[in-house]
Amino acid sequence: VVTRDDVEESLKGVWQYVKDEEQLLKDLHSQIEETEQRFSVKQAERDYWLEYKNVGSKIQANKIMNLEKDIKQVKDDHHRATEYYRNALEATKEENDRLVEMHMKLCKEQAPENAIRYLDKNSRREIKENEWLKEEIKVYQKEVSDLKASIQLLEEENVGLVAKLIDSRLQNLRI
Repeated sequence: VVTRDDVEESLKGVWQYVKDEEQLLKDLHSQIEETEQRFSVKQAERDYWLEYKNVGSKIQANKIMNLEKDIKQVKDDHHRATEYYRNALEATKEENDRLVEMHMKLCKEQAPENAIRYLDKNSRREIKENEWLKEEIKVYQKEVSDLKASIQLLEEENVGLVAKLIDSRLQNLRI
C-alpha cells in the first residue's frame, strides 16, 4: 500500500531529480557556450597566426631587412662623421698651436720694446749703447776672422817663399 505521503515524497524526489537534471543541463549549456567562445577565440588566434605565417612574416622579414640596412647605413654615416670630426679637431688643434706659437714669438719680440718704453732715459741710452756695442762686436769679430784668414794665407805664402829661399840657397851651395 502506497500512501499519499509516499507518493508526494516520490513525486518530490522525481521533481527534485528533474530540477537537478535541468540545472545540470543549464550548466552544461553554459559550459558549452563558454567552450565555444574559447574555441572561437582560439580559432581567431589560429587564423591570425596562419595569416601572419603566410603573409605577415614575409612583410616583417622585409621590414627587418630594411631596418638592418638602415642600421648599417647609420653606422657607416656615424663612422664617416666621427673620422671627419676627428680630422677637423686635429687640424683645429694644429692651427691653434701654430697661432699660439706665432703669438708667443711676436710677444717675445715685442717684449723688449715694451719694456724699453717704461724705462728712464739713462736706462734706454744704456740699452741702445749695449745694442750698438753688440753690433760693433759682430763687425770686429768679422774683421778678426778676415784677418785670421789673411794671416793664414800670408803664413802659407811665407812658408812657400822660405822654402824657395832655402832651396835656392841649397842650389847655390851646391854650385
